[in-house]
Amino acid sequence: MSKDKPVPIPYDPVDATPVKSFFVSMLTRDIRLEDAILDLLDNCVDGILRSRNAESGARPYAGFWAKIEFDKKTFTISDNCGGIPWSLHGYAFRMGRDIDRPNDVPGVVGVYGIGMKRAIFKLGEQCLISTQNANDRYEVDISSDWVHDQSDWRLPVKKGRSKMNADGTELVIGNLHSGVSTMFSEDAHGFSAKLADLIKTHYAFILNKGFCVTVNGTEIAGQPTKLVFMEQGKNVLRPFIYQTEQDGVKVFLAVGFTRPLPSQNEVEDEQSQPRYSSLDAGWTIVCNDRAVVYCDRTELTGWGEAGVPNYHTQFIAISGIVEFVATDASKLPTTTTKRGVDASSRLYLQVKNKMREGMRLFTDYTNKWKSRAKESQAHFDGAQSLSLPEIKAKAVKIGMHRIGSSSAGGSQYKPQLPMPRVISMQDCRVSYTKKRRDVESVAEYLFRDAKIAPSAVGERCFDLALREAQK
Repeated sequence: MSKDKPVPIPYDPVDATPVKSFFVSMLTRDIRLEDAILDLLDNCVDGILRSRNAESGARPYAGFWAKIEFDKKTFTISDNCGGIPWSLHGYAFRMGRDIDRPNDVPGVVGVYGIGMKRAIFKLGEQCLISTQNANDRYEVDISSDWVHDQSDWRLPVKKGRSKMNADGTELVIGNLHSGVSTMFSEDAHGFSAKLADLIKTHYAFILNKGFCVTVNGTEIAGQPTKLVFMEQGKNVLRPFIYQTEQDGVKVFLAVGFTRPLPSQNEVEDEQSQPRYSSLDAGWTIVCNDRAVVYCDRTELTGWGEAGVPNYHTQFIAISGIVEFVATDASKLPTTTTKRGVDASSRLYLQVKNKMREGMRLFTDYTNKWKSRAKESQAHFDGAQSLSLPEIKAKAVKIGMHRIGSSSAGGSQYKPQLPMPRVISMQDCRVSYTKKRRDVESVAEYLFRDAKIAPSAVGERCFDLALREAQK
């Protein structure tokens, strides 16, 4: 007797809809609050570029502004950067970048379509987004009910209530998370200062090109890295410079000194010498005008690798800048947060070889002059401190040499740095340690200035003693 054949079960499709609360939680877990706010500033700058109203020349962002204001109840960011056209609203508010979204304009950094939404959910559970672009004026409301509704992913939109003074966007975020509310109230001053420091360094290029950013009413000034450049002479202090272009990404690299070498005493006590602080030493990596890494001193940027020593305070005067510029932001070697570099990027790994090559020049110089810092001061006298745009202009004039053997191609300028004369057998080094208060007392007595460098105090004391001994 044959067995009956099994009857097919009519399986229904499996529901793979994402759980909204999980999605929102994972989206915000690995980003700092400060970086989330910088994401919103990125959107402001991208808005300027999309509006095509940026001027040409040295200050293309002049006239554009973004205002950040916060207290324990709300966070607001407003701008006059062009607004969100209605034609893009279906893409701007999606969780992720739609595959059929039109190609973006050159210079923007938004790639993944999550920056604005991630920042909103990092701060709170309510947000009213008001935007105006030409004749398009509308509002999108994200409520706490929407965040907790697991099935409805649609956002209500309505016509803007009033016309704005200029095309732009305003985000007002309420129902702040408890930790954010506490930070914005009990540590408001400290958080404002920290945020201002990030803006003036990570947006230094854009601020110096005319963009105005205020935090709770205080305008932030850019703080760009500047490198020593001696105009005339042979064997003088100039940066190592490298440039190339690959697959639509332009690269410009410069590394050198930001200031004279510190003496041994200053190296050992950088905290008491504001001129010699590690805060602005190391590598800054810039992608489409925005710093994604600032003053890094780790293996990420080549320290402690391939013949480059680990960072030490004796290298406190060495800084480097790498700039990546691409029309297609997806080709930039950035992480999804846009506050880091993709260390596995093929382009970045090739450029990193040049970063290390340049660093070896200046760490070698520093090692050879570290016991003769005062003598090396003469190499810095009369030198200029140049910003990256100024160094680019100099690179055209000093002559870059094509590189044929490098996998990254391109051209470079390798300076011939001055090296110390060999100390004769008749010379020797005198070094000793004394109490700081005693050294300051002697400095006040000899120089009428207690803050004179200890090395200068010791040298004067020896000279006076020698004069007496030779009488």
